[in-house]
Amino acid sequence: MSKVIEINEDNFSKEVLESSVPVLLDFFGEHCGPCKMLKPILISLAESLGDKVKIVTVDVAVNQKLFGDFKVTVVPTLIVMRNGKETARMVGMKDMHQLQEALAV
Repeated sequence: MSKVIEINEDNFSKEVLESSVPVLLDFFGEHCGPCKMLKPILISLAESLGDKVKIVTVDVAVNQKLFGDFKVTVVPTLIVMRNGKETARMVGMKDMHQLQEALAV
């Protein structure tokens, strides 16, 4: 069973850029209401899709470099990465169906 992984600048390359499966990056903030509402959806998504995808979260307060590198301006911002490249970007609260569609699984 897959789980949601919190990443930082140290493990970003290994967990995201070198991933053999699509990665859904969730840029979130601790004090963001929609971010908190999104968390259980991400957990359900990770459980339902298992090893077909990787779901990772990035706390923008402690990962300013990643926040800047991806030019994230609001949270939550969700980015789908395939083979180290961004293939989709969504801003704001999304439901399970929208996330599955973006991941195309």
